[in-house]
Formats: sequence, C-alpha cells, structure tokens
Amino acid sequence: MRKFLLGFCLAASLGFFGFSVQECRCQEYSLSTNLADYANLGTLNLEASYGVARKWSLVAALKYNPFSFDNQGVPAANKQRSLSAGVRYWPWHIYSGWWMSGAVRYQEYSVSGLSSEESTQGDRFGSSFGAGYSFMLTKYLNLELGAGFWAGYDMYMKYSCATCGRPIENGRKFFVYPSNILLGLSFVF
Repeated sequence: MRKFLLGFCLAASLGFFGFSVQECRCQEYSLSTNLADYANLGTLNLEASYGVARKWSLVAALKYNPFSFDNQGVPAANKQRSLSAGVRYWPWHIYSGWWMSGAVRYQEYSVSGLSSEESTQGDRFGSSFGAGYSFMLTKYLNLELGAGFWAGYDMYMKYSCATCGRPIENGRKFFVYPSNILLGLSFVF
C-alpha cells in the first residue's frame, strides 16, 4: 500500500509539473536521541520532529537526569529537567544534509560534587541556536552530528555542600553556554 501511495504521489507530481506544484509528503516525522547526552552522567533525552515543509521542521525535545553518583564520598550529580521547542531549516530537504536550528528552552537543574563540594540549583530559560549534518544511513535511520549554544537568564542558589542545605549565595545572571554536542540517532518515518 505504501509503495502504491508513493508511486501515485510521484505520478501525480510529474503529471501536474507544468500546471502546478505538487509535493509528495513522505517521511514527515522523526524521533531522535543524542548518544553524547548519555555520557553526561546518564542524561536521558528524546527529540520529536515534524516536517511542515520541504525545508522546515518543527522540533520538541526533552532531557531528564535524576541520577546521583558517589565521587570519593561526595555525592556527584548533574540533575536536570529540560524542555525545548523550535524549528530546523534544511537547505536541501528535511532529514537529510545540513541544517540550522533555533529554539526556546527551559531547564531546572541541580549540580553537585563534580568539581567541588558545593551544590548549585536553579532555573534557566533562553534561546538556543545550532547547526549540523544528518547522514542518511538507511531509509529510516539517520546519524546526526552537530553543535550549538544557548543564551538566557539563570536564577540560582548555591549551597556549601550537596546535603547540608546551608545557602552561601543566590542570584540572577545572564549566561551563554554550549548547548548540544550532538551525536544522535534518528528514526525517520
């Protein structure tokens, strides 16, 4: 049935070539995961995308890390809950080749024990920008490479240790951080 619909779309597009523009809508959706995020103390992540035009797709992503680890007697964690929504522009065609992206992002985080005994918790919100390349491995599987940065506003509270609860600093600041270092697998359907 799918081959019949694909053939019908192709025949209709060629048949109306001189009279109007017909677009064959195939593989409009993708689900992706960033393998590099798992190296960040096991951050779970998922990205869903919908192709709205030949060169544009809408993207929604979430990241979640509830894990803590023992770092020589000090609890180490890079906990987060992060949501983002945005767009990708594909110069050639969605889900293949180069892309550029922009999104709005919110993150609730708690970092402790990675470089010192201090702990920092807070909320960040801002915009992210990125670029990359999507390699088509098979008809339904892509490998994505990319990088980006995000900038915005951070409201935080810093504690002297991860478990004592004694605040030593709180504040608000603007930030610019690397966003995604992307080594992703994407299922396109």
